[in-house]
Amino acid sequence: MLLQLQNIIPIPLKDKLLQRSSDVWNKNLQFENSDFVKIKAPSGTGKTTFVHIIYKLRNDYEGNVLWNNKNLVTIKADELAMLRQQNISIIFQDLRLFPNLSARENIELKRVLQKPIYESSKIDEMASQLGIASILNQKASMCSYGEQQRIAIVRSLMQPFNWLIMDEPFSHLDKTNIEKAAALINAECKKRNAGFILTDLEDDDHFNYTKFLNL
Repeated sequence: MLLQLQNIIPIPLKDKLLQRSSDVWNKNLQFENSDFVKIKAPSGTGKTTFVHIIYKLRNDYEGNVLWNNKNLVTIKADELAMLRQQNISIIFQDLRLFPNLSARENIELKRVLQKPIYESSKIDEMASQLGIASILNQKASMCSYGEQQRIAIVRSLMQPFNWLIMDEPFSHLDKTNIEKAAALINAECKKRNAGFILTDLEDDDHFNYTKFLNL
């Protein structure tokens, strides 16, 4: 699944961002769904704004975002819903878990949103890999932020996708847990021949990136 960015730049940050060098803003870029893309994004450069633009959570930008040659500006609500359910999974920086639901319920909601690709036992398997099996029946609000990040990672892998978008997905994890989470994400993306876009503040060696860009 092809992603094309044609000279996109957020209007509220336009003047600020045009004063600095960027590999992304106001550039023409193309990503294939087998690409592992790292976008290094210092604070204040629009990292979360970028994620929200390509996921169509905000429209206040110039330029064009095309998924499989379909411009997000023209996409209809039902098409957008299908795109998000079948082709694009996301891990938000603020995670967006339902605090009053258990970890398992948060993950299960994503698993059954459309025809499931995994049985419910896969939740236990992935949770065990990431060291959160013991808190699956605990309310999300009672979990630490690091645990919540791992819940969000498992949740994102429960749905079909050609692209996984991740906004600082490991910010509250230690080195060991990052390695476990990265291994799981890598395996799932390879299995599906899917690509990902990962934004973060620093350099890292979590994956064998095919593209590295500075925001």
